[in-house]
Amino acid sequence: MPTQIKVPAVGESIKTVYIAEWKKNTGEYCNAGDIICEIETDKASQEIPTEVSGIITTSAEIGDELPIGGVLAIIDESVNEGNPEKANISNDSNTNKANSDENQISKTATSKETLTTPSARVHAEELGIELSNIKGSGKDGRILKEDVLASTNVEKEAKTSNLTAGKDNFSSALESSSAEVVGFTRKRMSMMRRTIANRLVSAQNEAAMLTTFNEADMSQIIDLRKTHQEKFIEAHGVKLGYMSLFVKAVVHAIETVPNVNAAIDGNDIILYDKPHIGVAISTEKGLVVPVIRNANDLSLADIEKAIIKHAEKARSGNVELNDLTGGTFSITNGGIFGSMMSTPILNPPQSGILGMHTIQERPVALNGQVVIRPMMYLALTYDHRIVDGREAVTFLVAIKEFIENPNLNLID
Repeated sequence: MPTQIKVPAVGESIKTVYIAEWKKNTGEYCNAGDIICEIETDKASQEIPTEVSGIITTSAEIGDELPIGGVLAIIDESVNEGNPEKANISNDSNTNKANSDENQISKTATSKETLTTPSARVHAEELGIELSNIKGSGKDGRILKEDVLASTNVEKEAKTSNLTAGKDNFSSALESSSAEVVGFTRKRMSMMRRTIANRLVSAQNEAAMLTTFNEADMSQIIDLRKTHQEKFIEAHGVKLGYMSLFVKAVVHAIETVPNVNAAIDGNDIILYDKPHIGVAISTEKGLVVPVIRNANDLSLADIEKAIIKHAEKARSGNVELNDLTGGTFSITNGGIFGSMMSTPILNPPQSGILGMHTIQERPVALNGQVVIRPMMYLALTYDHRIVDGREAVTFLVAIKEFIENPNLNLID
């Protein structure tokens, strides 16, 4: 008996997903518990297992967009692993069924048959748009999600005609350049990479971003870690890293300048009661920023364990949507890649992000003498619509002072 493997619910706000990779292809035998594919949302990816054994028939291609509840594949449980002839017959019948399923291109009943895609139907229902009023740009006039969204953006397109023209010129130039270059590879951007790109551009266009810099003498922090590292590991089972100390420094600075822990919502400013600190983690698929919630209530050990847990989930592709939402301030550490200085980009709708950098021994003036000290450049990018220059500088100085004079009571 065929069993449908459907797209699971991955979050309240997520209506569609993309097929990122097939682990099992049509005609292959799957055991219960095998991972058949990986799906992507705009924030994370998730592996999909099968709960039954049998021959698989996939119902979508890599890059296809499916609604929640759409059919990913069909498993024919009547086929044994060693029966390829029956598998071929089963594949033909399952393929026909899959092609007629709701997640494939379907016909919506109107005054005439309207070809559309599942994602287009979902967006049309949410926006209250009649599909019969939309001209499809897909094959045979099929209505795509982009057609639905485009029908709601007439006014927006008029306002951004110059920007669109610029994009068209850029695309033409890129195509011309690609034609002249011998030897290149074109590949589809993942959903996560596209979301990262869109959010970065959105942050540049919407926020009044400004970056202020300072530097911190890391001598005290380095000595503190060396002195207490062994006992810290024995007591908590994790190493004392730099990130947890900077999270504590940010919490201290937020107490000094609360406006940095805020966001703009229309004409209102939302001032958050608690600091929920996002820590940027680099993965093969892109940068993710899981959130350490209520960081002011956590010890250094709690923060270190949370960072390790988030990093493991992110790099294994098992990060959840809830891990990535609800942050009020972010920290990114380009120093682990050797960066000396950078201007980090805000993570909307947050109004601040701290950039850490590599530690380098440099000559500095101390008490009238030139001495060598392990120094780190610090960068704070902030939304000038909320945070004034004085507040931004005060915030970064508070971090600097915390790092240069750490409270020994931090070590528990």
